[in-house]
Amino acid sequence: MKKFRKEILVFLLIAFISVNVTSQNVGSNVTESDNKIEKKKSKKKKKGRKKKVKLPKIDLSHWKVTLPIANEKGKPYEIDPPEILNFANIEVAKPYMYIDSTKGAIVFHAMPTDSKTKNTKYTRSELREQMVPGDNNTNWTFKQGGTMKGKIAMEEVTRDSDGKYHRVIIMQIHGRLTNEQRDLIGEDDNNAPPILKIYWDKGKIRVKTKVLKNLNASETELLHEDAWDNDEGFNFEQEVGFKKFTLEVQVSDGKMLIILNNNEYKSYESIHIKKWGIFENYFKAGNYFQSRDEGSFAKVKFYELEVSH
Repeated sequence: MKKFRKEILVFLLIAFISVNVTSQNVGSNVTESDNKIEKKKSKKKKKGRKKKVKLPKIDLSHWKVTLPIANEKGKPYEIDPPEILNFANIEVAKPYMYIDSTKGAIVFHAMPTDSKTKNTKYTRSELREQMVPGDNNTNWTFKQGGTMKGKIAMEEVTRDSDGKYHRVIIMQIHGRLTNEQRDLIGEDDNNAPPILKIYWDKGKIRVKTKVLKNLNASETELLHEDAWDNDEGFNFEQEVGFKKFTLEVQVSDGKMLIILNNNEYKSYESIHIKKWGIFENYFKAGNYFQSRDEGSFAKVKFYELEVSH
């Protein structure tokens, strides 16, 4: 009798365990099935999402642009503020300055054309700072100081016959004569040399500035373009290639500082920079393309650009 009871108890125990395992398996299968359904739903949602429209962080209210196309007078086409704020809808500007809304950048596109500014053989799709919108006559000195910051990327650029990428000037500080200085030296315009040119040069950033030929030149002599020469130039070590990078230019009395990606610096603090204080200046940014090769071009993206004084 005892043996019979034991057999019944063992049978009941085995039955209980079997039911438990089965119910757990069923529960597990239901969970996995639900997960598969959820994953399919989430995939469908992802596929259905539209790409977000991104806009560049650039206020153009204090910039004018020069484009590589001629106006009705045969001079480079320019768009001043406030018209430049609507550049995306200006037909003549669309091939040369447009928004990449997937990247959140303004693209500056330049190539060789017959539309050249005075004193150069190259063309540009480039911004020119205007402290007073629409006015070129209000500018700043190094004593007053200023800062320009930009987030930039080279999108596309052609190569020369040797297989080397064409160079592009992406930032500048340009000198300017006041009307009084212009008249004093008998010039017919207010143009003065650029104290700073920053190049995208074969995937690296190269900086060029000016030096005086004669440190004892008088103030009047300093105003002449031929009183100044190009320095040897400086190359930053890091290679930016076609990736995003940041550039910052800081100027103050007798000093100029260029910062690449917040971790590499080039400082200019010399008698040459000190004496440059005689000139007014303005910032420039964009695509000043350095080639006349047939079929050559460059596209430069600006994600961010700001100036302060």
